[in-house]
Amino acid sequence: MTSTRTGRCAVLLASLLVVGAVLAGCSAPEPVVPPSTAAPSASATPTPAAPTLIPEGTAEDNLPFFTEVVTGVWNGPEQVAGRAYVDALAAAGFDRAAMQLTPDLTTVGDPAESIEFSVRWGEECLIGQVGPAIGTPVTVVLPGLPNDQCLIGVTRPIDW
Repeated sequence: MTSTRTGRCAVLLASLLVVGAVLAGCSAPEPVVPPSTAAPSASATPTPAAPTLIPEGTAEDNLPFFTEVVTGVWNGPEQVAGRAYVDALAAAGFDRAAMQLTPDLTTVGDPAESIEFSVRWGEECLIGQVGPAIGTPVTVVLPGLPNDQCLIGVTRPIDW
């Protein structure tokens, strides 16, 4: 009886080992792969380049860069200082001699509700307008006026 008992135990033990192995294979967890720390591949979508001055381009081609320069001044401490816009545009490569600017003050000496500035670009004009009455800066391309002008009305000399 001992041998029968031992034989049954061996069969039972073998059966349990086979069942255990099968169950272990079915329920084994997926290996966890750590996130990749490698640099993105060259096929990743590139970040758009910041606008730049395009000397051979049109006024429309240069409007994004003009707008970026104007927005940079607007976000600084001299939001309604015409000279700050002229200086920033000149520093960015726009021709100071092709610019016009309206006064920062009204005829009675109060701060202007808005100021306008422009850069003549061929037959067209890059025009910006800023001020408390405007909210955020406005920039556009418009056809140039006769005599290489862009702005109508009183403008101030850019003599600095």
